Amino acid sequence: MSMSNIRGTIKEVPKDFGQTKASIEDIANISTKTERVLYPLSAIVGQEKMLRALILNAINPPIGGVLIRGQKGTAKSTAVRGLAEILPEIEVITGCKFNCNPAEPKKYCWECREKQKNGTLKVEKRPTKVVDLPVGATEDRVVGSLDIEKAVKEGVQAFEPGILADANRGILYVDEINLLDDFVVDALLDAAAMNVNTVEREGVSVSHPSNFIIVGSMNPEEGELRPQLLDRIALQVEVVGIPDIEQRIEIIERGNRFNDNPLQFRRDFENEQEKLRLKIVKANQLLSRVTTTRENLRTIAEICIAFNVDGHRADIMIERTARTNAAYEGRERITNDDIIEAAEMVLPHRMRKKPFEEEDFSAEQLRAVVDGTV
Repeated sequence: MSMSNIRGTIKEVPKDFGQTKASIEDIANISTKTERVLYPLSAIVGQEKMLRALILNAINPPIGGVLIRGQKGTAKSTAVRGLAEILPEIEVITGCKFNCNPAEPKKYCWECREKQKNGTLKVEKRPTKVVDLPVGATEDRVVGSLDIEKAVKEGVQAFEPGILADANRGILYVDEINLLDDFVVDALLDAAAMNVNTVEREGVSVSHPSNFIIVGSMNPEEGELRPQLLDRIALQVEVVGIPDIEQRIEIIERGNRFNDNPLQFRRDFENEQEKLRLKIVKANQLLSRVTTTRENLRTIAEICIAFNVDGHRADIMIERTARTNAAYEGRERITNDDIIEAAEMVLPHRMRKKPFEEEDFSAEQLRAVVDGTV
C-alpha cells in the first residue's frame, strides 16, 4: 500500500523537523500547515493492555469507551490519535454536520431527513475521526449553540453544532478528563446514556445523534474522576513507564528514527498497520457469530459477586468485552482467558470500597475465582 492510500498521510513536514529535540508524544502531536503528523499505532512499544482496550472499542463501540490512567510520557495520546488511522472508513451522508449513517434513516438529523424527502441525499466515505474535547471548552462549544431570536424565524437552522456533533460515530478524546467542568461531565453523561445530544434554550429544543467512543486519559496525581462518569466508561487501564531495559532502548531508537525521517518511519510500518487494520475488520465481521454459553455467564456472575461490585453494569461489560476479545483472536466462542482479559479492565474501578479500607484489585484472586479455587 502506498503512502497516498494511508489516512493521515503527511503532506508537509517542517524543514527543521529533523533537528527538533522532543519526546515521542510531542513529535506525534506536531501539526503542520496541512495535516497532523501521526506516529503509527503499531510502532508503539509495550503498553499492550492500553492498545488492547482501544482496539476492542474500535471493533465493538458499544463496549463503552476506555479510561487510560497513568503518568505523562507513556504514549497515551499518541495511541489514541494513532487509532483513527487503522480504523475502517465510515459511510456518511454528504454534507452532513453530524456524520449521519445512511443505513439508519430513523436517526437522521433534520437536514438529512429533508435531503431524503427531496431526493437529494448522497453518500460518501470518510475516515473515522478523533475529536478532541479541550478541558476548558465552553458549554456552547461542547453541546452547540442556539440563537433564540434566529430560531424563532428559521427553526433548527439556527443551531450551530458543537464538539458532540462532530464526534458522532467517531472517537471523542478527552485528555485530563478528571479536570473537566461539571457541566461538560453532565453533557457527556446525557449523551452517553441516550446517544443523543439535546440543547434546550427558552422553550426551543434541538436534538441530534451523538454516538461516540469516549476515550479519556488522566494523571491520577492531578485528581480523580467523578464517580458518575467513571462508571459510564466501560474499561480502565493503567499505564506506567516500562521497566524492561531493551524495550526502553527500543522506544528511544524508534523515537529518533521518527524524528529524523517521519515519512520513512511510517513506510517501515505500513505492513504492520495494514495487518492490524485487516484484523480489526475481520474481528468486526466475526463478532456477531461469537457465542456466550450459560457457563460463561455463570463465571462472569461469580467474578462480579466475588469482587463486590455495584449493580449489574460490570457483568454486561465483561461479557461484551470478552466476546469482542474472542473475535479479535479469531474465535467464535469465548474462553475463560477472554473473561479474565475483560474483567481485568472492567473491575478495578468498580469495586466497592469499605470504609477505612483499601481494597485493591488482585489478578491472582480473579484467576482463582475463574478456576474455581475460591
